[in-house]
Amino acid sequence: MSSSLEGFTSDTFTWRDRTRPIYRIGTGPAVLVLAELPGITPAVADFARRVARMGCTAVVPSLFGKPGKAPNQRYLARSAMAVCVSREFTLLARRSSSPITDWLRALARAEHRTNGGPGVGVVGMCLTGGFALAMAVDETVVAPVMSQPTLPLRITPYHARELALSEADLARVRERVDVDDLCVIGLRFTGDRLVPRARFARLQRELGDGFLAVEIDSSPTNAHGIDRSAHAVLTEELVDEPSHPTRAALETVLLHLRKALLPGVR
Repeated sequence: MSSSLEGFTSDTFTWRDRTRPIYRIGTGPAVLVLAELPGITPAVADFARRVARMGCTAVVPSLFGKPGKAPNQRYLARSAMAVCVSREFTLLARRSSSPITDWLRALARAEHRTNGGPGVGVVGMCLTGGFALAMAVDETVVAPVMSQPTLPLRITPYHARELALSEADLARVRERVDVDDLCVIGLRFTGDRLVPRARFARLQRELGDGFLAVEIDSSPTNAHGIDRSAHAVLTEELVDEPSHPTRAALETVLLHLRKALLPGVR
């Protein structure tokens, strides 16, 4: 195992003849941490450690890339190419989720049975950001977080406001917002062209108070000097300083998870 994953245990999970590696750290209710491209980087592992320190089991499935490997442009390109040819990921479909979300829902149910608690949290990032919303159709998922959700890819103005979710699944999420008080958190940098503002506006229209948008100013004149190309809110672009907006975004996510999964813990 890579030194970047020190402290994690490794396992596998199989559902419908599809087996993938799983990495875990911590104890308590489960939070699925779905890595961004190119894979489970050291920064993704560090986020999972924060979840574990909070009192939860961070469960990190390896969906692409080499677990623990640091990102670089060549590695990112190779991982992206592998995803593009995979039948488990749907990059352009406007109103259907990627097939891999079925496997992830099964994993969430299994982790809930193993780790207990009120349910499971899911933090999706980038390519997997929207998976947290797709998984929220299952009542097992009680704390979904969409960090910089990029699917469907922004090819046309129509894609910009779509959610990679069927109408039936979207209706189910709305029902859970109304009946279960489900709250979905979304995070993005304002200048991130991969995560258009129209997508968050659509989520706000569809889910109302059930959607909390955390949008971090990355305009050219922003007060914190955040680059306009900033993308990875919780990992590569995180500045771990009390006054920084990415640190505030991180604390918002951890509080969301804590309230849903550890209601008796302050």
